[in-house]
Amino acid sequence: MRSHLLNDTTAEQYRRSVTDGVERVAAKLATTDRPFTGVTVDALAPRIAQIDLDRPLHDTTAVLDELEDVYLRDAIYFHHPRYLAHLNCPVVIPAVLGEAILSAVNSSLDTWDQSAGGTLIERKLIDWTTERIGLGPAADGVFTSGGTQSNLQALLLAREEAKTDSLAKLRVFASEVGHFSVQKAAKLLGLGPDAVVTIPVDHDKRMQTVALAHELERCAKDGLVPMAVVATAGTTDFGSIDPLPEIAELCAQYGTWMHVDAAYGCGLLTSLKRRALLEGIERADSVTVDYHKSFFQPVSSSAVLVRDAATLRHATYHAEYLNPRRMVQERIPNQVDKSLQTTRRFDALKLWVTLRVMGADGIGQLFDEVCDLAQEGWKLLAADPRYDVVVEPSLSTLVFRFIPATVTDPAEIDRGNLYARKALFASGDAVVAGTKVGDRQYLKFTLLNPETKASDIAAVLDLIAGHAEQYLGDSLDRAC
Repeated sequence: MRSHLLNDTTAEQYRRSVTDGVERVAAKLATTDRPFTGVTVDALAPRIAQIDLDRPLHDTTAVLDELEDVYLRDAIYFHHPRYLAHLNCPVVIPAVLGEAILSAVNSSLDTWDQSAGGTLIERKLIDWTTERIGLGPAADGVFTSGGTQSNLQALLLAREEAKTDSLAKLRVFASEVGHFSVQKAAKLLGLGPDAVVTIPVDHDKRMQTVALAHELERCAKDGLVPMAVVATAGTTDFGSIDPLPEIAELCAQYGTWMHVDAAYGCGLLTSLKRRALLEGIERADSVTVDYHKSFFQPVSSSAVLVRDAATLRHATYHAEYLNPRRMVQERIPNQVDKSLQTTRRFDALKLWVTLRVMGADGIGQLFDEVCDLAQEGWKLLAADPRYDVVVEPSLSTLVFRFIPATVTDPAEIDRGNLYARKALFASGDAVVAGTKVGDRQYLKFTLLNPETKASDIAAVLDLIAGHAEQYLGDSLDRAC
């Protein structure tokens, strides 16, 4: 079995095995003509269930053949231009190269003696990002597994910086269309069930600062502690960007930690045309970024950034075997001192290779392309009498609803839109997402693929209308 260990004696076997796997994936990418095969759980589950993991195949080719049957053939391929559903991006080749390198070397980014140069590369990328944001010379941060972890750590720091001994008094203010991870983080941090105060949004799905000011004032009058305001730069459903300068002013007035969830909108940091949309983010106390959304990186590649590096001490614990206090005195840099994780992948390498090959402008150009595409899609929807579109996009998300000419029952229209999404997914011709606006069912395009064209959007809208009209027509026939 030692022949399977990656070392100096097996380097050639490693080369052959990885090359075989890459060729399989490359062949699949080259021949994929739709984002999904439409396979069902009932069809796929038995194929996986019958595999006996205690009876290995002992042959790489046989394993790849099996993997083709249970995964590669039916995977959902985000690179296809008609994958329009969630915040999943096609990935750039330099990042995939970085992924291959980091997986083979297998550095762990918790301590210097497990990563060496990896520690410094991650720190350089953190500095690069904080400079792009404008957080100032005392800023710092650390890579994380994703936006949920970043938001959790940011709110942990906010909790520890709050001036109270009573968790029950702490309040967090977030947009009603903000990410659910805020509520999740509040629960994990031991805050009360009423800790998260949701702030209504305006017509453009941006946090209403008048309402925020009212809630902050009421919080102070009630003897409660405004622990944090979570502003969003790119909401998941609408891509909306909260009014960051006004929120920053209110946070300064009430002494409240300002966190900006820019998991989606962080691509604007490299935008050649839209960077101004992030005005005010430089005043945040902490920021979440997901490079694996709008920087076209493979999952996972994310970070939490802070204005004051000293606040990261709230995540520090010194273990004698890992990062004893003497290492601080010896100026040995350990990333575990900043992280909620201990063992941690060298995900920063993917972004490093990307920047060194493409440059920041190259990333920004790709993100600008999908934002431009969203504007084209919005115009198509606004001009199409079959659809109601919610809001003009700030980023690359479109939320809309099929409205038939003859059916007026909103609940029946809800069911028609749900059916259209499911039928489209089952066909494999395209993948779209769904959400609710108020209590009504809507559909959603999340456009993160520069290869998607306006003609793809138009074609998918026709497919959706066809499925919805079929369902609603059948429904009318049954009612008669």
